[in-house]
Amino acid sequence: MNNDFPSDEKFGFTSQLSRCSVSIPSNIAEDLSRTNKSFSYFIDIALGSSFELERQLIIAFKKKLYNTINKNRKKLEEFQKMTMGFQNKLYESLLFFLMSRF
Repeated sequence: MNNDFPSDEKFGFTSQLSRCSVSIPSNIAEDLSRTNKSFSYFIDIALGSSFELERQLIIAFKKKLYNTINKNRKKLEEFQKMTMGFQNKLYESLLFFLMSRF
């Protein structure tokens, strides 16, 4: 994807896109070694990075720096929906657990 950008944007948008892209799996991997409480925190950070990446792609598209946004945007939206669904299930499980204790 970075090869699609003009050379004068190699260190602008491409650097930011790379940081966002790396942040998503890095935060998910980091939270695998944490407690349940911090698990949700790192999932939130990964989700935030995915929204940041999506916004960067939109800006690049509007500036006519990038023209194949649809495929990547659909993948990001799918990731975001799955991650939010996962978070909701975690929250529901936690509520069920807490309510069953009383």
